[in-house]
Amino acid sequence: MHPEMSLWLSSPSSGVRDITLGDLLREAASTVPDRVALVDGVPEADRRTEWTYSQLLSETEAVARALLAEFEPGDRIGIWSPNSAEWVILQQAVAMAGMVVVAANPAYRAHELEYILRQSGAVALFYRDSYRGTDLGSIVDEIRPRVPALRMTISTSTWRFFVAAAADQTMELPAVVPTDPVQIQYTSGTTGFPKGALLHHKGIINEAKFVFERAGMEEGGVCINAMPMYHIGGGAVTELGTFSSLGTYVVLPGFDAGQTLEMIETYGGTHSLMVPTMLIALLEHPDLATRDISSLRTVLSGAATVPESLIKQVIEQLDCQFTILFGQTEMHGVISQTRVTDDPVDQATTVGQPLPELEVKIADPVSGEVVPIGVQGEICCRGYQNMLGYFNMPDATARTIDADGWLHMGDLGTMDARGFIRITGRLTDVIIRGGVNIYPREIEELLFQHPDVADVIVVGIPDEKWGEQVGAVIRLHEGRERPAPDEMKTWCRERISAHKAPSLWFFTDQFPMTPTGKIQKFKVSEQISAGELRSAVETVVSPAQSR
Repeated sequence: MHPEMSLWLSSPSSGVRDITLGDLLREAASTVPDRVALVDGVPEADRRTEWTYSQLLSETEAVARALLAEFEPGDRIGIWSPNSAEWVILQQAVAMAGMVVVAANPAYRAHELEYILRQSGAVALFYRDSYRGTDLGSIVDEIRPRVPALRMTISTSTWRFFVAAAADQTMELPAVVPTDPVQIQYTSGTTGFPKGALLHHKGIINEAKFVFERAGMEEGGVCINAMPMYHIGGGAVTELGTFSSLGTYVVLPGFDAGQTLEMIETYGGTHSLMVPTMLIALLEHPDLATRDISSLRTVLSGAATVPESLIKQVIEQLDCQFTILFGQTEMHGVISQTRVTDDPVDQATTVGQPLPELEVKIADPVSGEVVPIGVQGEICCRGYQNMLGYFNMPDATARTIDADGWLHMGDLGTMDARGFIRITGRLTDVIIRGGVNIYPREIEELLFQHPDVADVIVVGIPDEKWGEQVGAVIRLHEGRERPAPDEMKTWCRERISAHKAPSLWFFTDQFPMTPTGKIQKFKVSEQISAGELRSAVETVVSPAQSR
């Protein structure tokens, strides 16, 4: 990297492969045909199904031909379903057929599903009959007349009939190239309106390969996955990192701490990606004391702030290594990652160094110029990992990827002389209080150190006189009594500048979350505006009083 400026010029690697999902699967089936590739990890042991790499390839090819009997390469195919092995097979088949997966959260309601199907121009939708007590089929029936491009809907309970009905299983599969689109992943919505990031084969395969190399995945490793398949963490990072390692991918229908422990024991799980809320549940589960999880080698985490105390607990109680991931969907997932050998302080306070073969800079948000080492700016990336663009949103794409090919992440951070990145906030999160810019991330990291605080976000509260006041929304550790706001403010003022200490304090039992464990700040702000969350102190301190 540049010795004085926050510019990482890319590092060497095992090589960026020009490869598609289909070729990756064919390669694995040729190399280790009889190794178990995929396990449908349902809770009932007698209902679990396994596929060797040879079997997975054969079934994927059959589904791909069935798709080609009805649709054309380049068509968008929606999948609206919770995790299952069938999700993986269908995803692989769509890619092999040269089509594009449109990933949909099964928790979506009618207007959300309608939006992404219309926006993507999806011609087909595969869906689960029900999810968490909701009849998904009735929602499909409701929206279908309003989505004119949608020619076919197939329930996953009957999709095998769809495959069996395909007339020609000798049909030649199309030539697919590594830079062809393979998925549209809609942004998770921490700030509102979703955009569909159009991703390519080369991006999701290589990024996942590098992540699992840095996480110490050896050939034949076993990944236990409860991350949503409709999100980049499940549908790319863990799945393709495992297949790149010729490993076994155990898919759980959702996260359950007890079942996750059982799966690690049963299948000899070596790696798992879990957000902090999952890790806390795992550490608190009574089965942790009785399950043999000695096979576990590395826990990967990210998507939300990972407190130092949690990292230490995981390493000590699970007797494993730890690595933190940071990135965003527009970059095919991860852009930086700590190494399992990194110092615990680096693990807790940074998101590591950039992945190989990727340029990263910290840029002045106004001028776009690279800032000196240690100076805050916007994190920008350039390389093979860049998305193709936002689907059918050229203006939004142009605002995100500049003329020189730099993708502007919208995250604020600093880079040290070693290339380690520290996240300091979001450009859109800045609170302007009395004319002074305040970045919530710094205050959140401080409050995470308070012994009573389990989770926290800091938001700007509109104020007629001062523009905005600093508000802290806190979830306490179970069993802790709510501290007085004055005590919390005093505690903060002893540790940070007085003007940064929150003036308004809110307490909640539960935050609105994205599927990957990120708190949806815009929804919290809406709750405050609507009066659903009320401040524990109604007096507002002016900037002059806080000095």
